[in-house]
Amino acid sequence: MDLKTYFENTKGTGIISTADSEGNVDSAIYARPNIMEDGSLALIMRDRLSHKNIQSNPKACYMFIEEGRGYKGKRFFLTKIKEEENTDLIETLKRRKYKEDSNPEVGKFLVYFKIEKELPLIGV
Repeated sequence: MDLKTYFENTKGTGIISTADSEGNVDSAIYARPNIMEDGSLALIMRDRLSHKNIQSNPKACYMFIEEGRGYKGKRFFLTKIKEEENTDLIETLKRRKYKEDSNPEVGKFLVYFKIEKELPLIGV
């Protein structure tokens, strides 16, 4: 199964881990990513800590834990390649609506990552 189909059809929990330029690490719950036509992985991000971190350190790790018993899923080691702010594409890719969405002062970014490595989620 290709990644686009996998993320469109598999429910679960996503976690992104980032670090700033000094190595201070953060992890946050994130929605399923969008797999773009060029194979990049794209996440819709707000201007919060994870987004701030990738401004100074483009490396990140995204872990997806599939819904259900046990530990099944995937891990992706990523490098940011570009981003865009408050574009119409963000609105078409969103799967949910939030209160903040109606506030034009809340910045939304579509951040594209190159997938450097993909590994399965291994649990005990």
